[in-house]
Amino acid sequence: MYDKRSMEAGAVSFSERLASSQVFATLFREGMALVEETASYLDGPGRMDSKRLERAGALVYATESMRLTTRLMQLASWLLLHRAVKEGEMTLAQASKEKAKVRLASCEPGDAKSIALLPEKLQELISRSVKLQGEVRRLDATMHPAPPIAVSAGNPVERQLGLLKAAFESEA
Repeated sequence: MYDKRSMEAGAVSFSERLASSQVFATLFREGMALVEETASYLDGPGRMDSKRLERAGALVYATESMRLTTRLMQLASWLLLHRAVKEGEMTLAQASKEKAKVRLASCEPGDAKSIALLPEKLQELISRSVKLQGEVRRLDATMHPAPPIAVSAGNPVERQLGLLKAAFESEA
């Protein structure tokens, strides 16, 4: 209720300001650079690295590179949506609706023992992507807070007991 009145009064939305901030700009640059770097690695040196792995390592490589790619694509989607807000191409409300399609919690990496079988460069990319994911999730929680949970005014059991009592008293 307060937010609606403050928006009508011309107040500045903290969330929209955050999308236009230097923090977001830096996060956007780092995120998109990580996407490009990962794509280059997986298309080039990563192919060679994966061929040198033993069978178990090759399976982990395939699984983790797919998780990494999926994680980065979800993060890139979020970053691009919020860049559109920053550029004035869409409102924060529109971005919030589209954001529902983005899964920021998707594709957590495997266990440390499995990750240790991977080439060092892939381990580094996975680590950096997880760090980026954490930063984006924190920023997302700030920009799109969860709606407050509606709490009922009374105890529903007491209400039902009261209705039963009223029903039986009226018959007497």
